[in-house]
Amino acid sequence: MAQVMEQAVGPGPGPGQAIARTVPPKSIVPLQGLPVVIAVIGGMIAAIATNTQWALDFYHVVGGGLWTAIDLFVGLLLGPILGSLSIPARLEFSARFMPKMALLMPTLVTMTLGAGWQLARKLGNLAPGSVNHGWLVASYIVVGVMTVIALGVLEPANLAVLFELRKPRPNGEVIGRLMRRFIYTAGITGAMQIATLVIMTRVATQ
Repeated sequence: MAQVMEQAVGPGPGPGQAIARTVPPKSIVPLQGLPVVIAVIGGMIAAIATNTQWALDFYHVVGGGLWTAIDLFVGLLLGPILGSLSIPARLEFSARFMPKMALLMPTLVTMTLGAGWQLARKLGNLAPGSVNHGWLVASYIVVGVMTVIALGVLEPANLAVLFELRKPRPNGEVIGRLMRRFIYTAGITGAMQIATLVIMTRVATQ
């Protein structure tokens, strides 16, 4: 899979090569999106506080579904497209795409994990005697690894690209390396999401 990703992303400029300045992102995160994030997280907190099952189901299913779909899209579809673009075109795309991802992915991870944990408590699946307890433990292991990758590798790579793009002379080698890391990790978490789909559908049919 790594070889496929390497071919998809393609090589960056030579070592130490600086690139012509592209249009920099206006801010590290799109400020106009912050009210939406606050509203979404606030709704999730309200769902947890009221312990409303429909709302918990909604946040968990929507958050998890979008997290899965975006990981697969970025890792398996967007990677080959980026690999076919010129370096300036990749940078123009990154300047518009990465700020949105800096808000979107942490929001989806928070929705999925927060609502999912409360839902498991409400349904009694956390109890050792529950028929779904083993499946839930397996899901926590898989999702825990994905969360570490998403927040510990994917998001820092995202932010590093944004900071580099805002420099007077962005370094193409640095951006190319960071974009490869971003695509690799998105593809890995996308593949791991398949395991969570198997587990969650199993839990839902017990």
